[in-house]
Amino acid sequence: MQRRDILKGSLIAGAALALPGRLAAQMLPATPASGSPRDRILFDIAKRELLRAGDAIWKHDIVGIADFGLHSAKPRFHFVNLERGEVRSHHVSHGVGSDYQHDGWLKQFSNVEGSNATSRGAYVTWEWYKGRYGTSVRLGGLDESNSAALQRYIVMHHADYAEPSHLARYGRMGRSNGCFAMGTEQFHDALMYLSGGRLLFADSLGLEEDGSIQPVPELAMYDRRPLDFGPGPVASAF
Repeated sequence: MQRRDILKGSLIAGAALALPGRLAAQMLPATPASGSPRDRILFDIAKRELLRAGDAIWKHDIVGIADFGLHSAKPRFHFVNLERGEVRSHHVSHGVGSDYQHDGWLKQFSNVEGSNATSRGAYVTWEWYKGRYGTSVRLGGLDESNSAALQRYIVMHHADYAEPSHLARYGRMGRSNGCFAMGTEQFHDALMYLSGGRLLFADSLGLEEDGSIQPVPELAMYDRRPLDFGPGPVASAF
């Protein structure tokens, strides 16, 4: 599937939300008159994905959109506030299994346990809990493309390799094991404004601020099998 098709409103590949009859029209705010061309597109994507998810999402005020079509050095995790018509953008890491070359570009998604890759699709955010990285947010995958999120321990959490200081030193974010890892301040926003039954949508959109689409390496595989990374530490996840 081409990213342009996604932006035109088609469903993501493999999407299969088991919610027939629950996608009745909802009263959602109109696209904001202000903001960048990218923000207006993100606003439309947020509304589309809320309608697609239906009753699986409990709170419709704010939607998170992770755009893995951009390099990890760019702010690509967008908090889309539908009530206020605003978009705030932060950095987020992708999985080591999605970027084995560690050049900052996501090249494949996977839903396979042990792949250490990022999964595309719609997620519902669940409760907070204390894990390896302190307070984290559980995620439930709503599509076939991310249905294994719970058993893969795909969550939102803070990580040192996602701090602005890491980006300033290396020119790219560190990699997770498939989780949505953020710096301290960015994760605080996610914890406060995106947990508790809200929608998180992840895909390779490549949206620049002017609304243009960033050309990126083609996604080589959809379901990447578990990889042997050899000896030595692997950048973290759960």
